[in-house]
Amino acid sequence: MNNSVVNTGRLLGAGLRALLVLTLLTGVIYPLAVTGVAQALFSDKANGSEIKADGKVVGSSLIGQQGYSLDYFQPRPANGLGENSVNTQYKLILSGAGNRSGDNPELIKWVKKAKAKVVKDNSVPGYTVRPSQVPADAVTSSGSGLDPDISPQYADIQVHRVAERNDLPVARVRKLVDDHTEGRTLGFVGEPRVNVLELNIALKELNKGD
Repeated sequence: MNNSVVNTGRLLGAGLRALLVLTLLTGVIYPLAVTGVAQALFSDKANGSEIKADGKVVGSSLIGQQGYSLDYFQPRPANGLGENSVNTQYKLILSGAGNRSGDNPELIKWVKKAKAKVVKDNSVPGYTVRPSQVPADAVTSSGSGLDPDISPQYADIQVHRVAERNDLPVARVRKLVDDHTEGRTLGFVGEPRVNVLELNIALKELNKGD
């Protein structure tokens, strides 16, 4: 047999064995190992940081939700969200930012309109929200439009409205906010925050208890 043919056959055989070994290592063993470690040590994060209520998954602690009635705490605006105009069969939601500069007339109009709505919605008999009390996160969307958290300041100006609409004492609703306020990560990263979905689930449970 021609030596070149033999050598070619050996090279092909070696290449095939290398392909099979690498496929087994990187395509099977490594993914299984990473998945196993993630499930063993970080199962909550590996599964999407799910939030459950009444035994069902109702969302993720990492993704904000819209559409709450005024009986509940309101999230940040979501001006960056939109629908996929190409694949309309499933109406996929796209996240993104408005990408307008701070002096953009349209953005200024949005902010003024949003601030007026926050003042109106959260002013109840005996408690009036002043425009100066409205924090930036109440009138601007995040870069993704999916921020799950609000500032304690925004949660605080909603307390009286939520208490009135749910026939609850203000002090009880404020304690609910305090109990769900998280401090800075590691004590110095980021800002204090309140997860809106978790807070509203706790509010719903409080109403059930009453």
